[in-house]
Amino acid sequence: MNSEYEVRVLDIDVDDFIKQIVKLGAIYVNKYEQKRYIYDFNPKIDNKWIRLRTDGFKTTLAIKKYQSAEIGGTKEIEIEVSDIEKTDEILNQLGYFKRSVQENKRIRYMLNNVEIDIDTWPHLRAYVEFEGKSKKSVLDLLKLLEIDENRITTMDAQDIYLANGFTLEDLNNLRF
Repeated sequence: MNSEYEVRVLDIDVDDFIKQIVKLGAIYVNKYEQKRYIYDFNPKIDNKWIRLRTDGFKTTLAIKKYQSAEIGGTKEIEIEVSDIEKTDEILNQLGYFKRSVQENKRIRYMLNNVEIDIDTWPHLRAYVEFEGKSKKSVLDLLKLLEIDENRITTMDAQDIYLANGFTLEDLNNLRF
């Protein structure tokens, strides 16, 4: 499994943020409407789950394992699959049934080999996710953007929802 070197900055003003990164040379990649299905292992394994996700262009199946709140603390192994619904059907046949369906909108830019994803989720303020090939590349970009380290979090979407008063049951059907 590979480490994910990613952090988030919550509650951003999307227009101001885009102006800031474009001024520094960020390259627009695309807009996506993502849909993801989340599955528990059977039997359930704490801090480990299966994610099936499509962005309308690419569909992936991943096993994710949370190990720590540090940058790089989530491990992931991922493959591309051709069809979200057929892959869901295969997982069902293997005894895995989705526990949640989640949708979000994403705008992606690239700057200094770091993906900058501006995410909008139902019932949350927009936030930005920075993902790079190393911890250093992410931290260097945050320094370039002059982002106060107190604004940086490694919380994932589920943790952000929980911090905003939602319950795990609320997270089972996040749709626009």
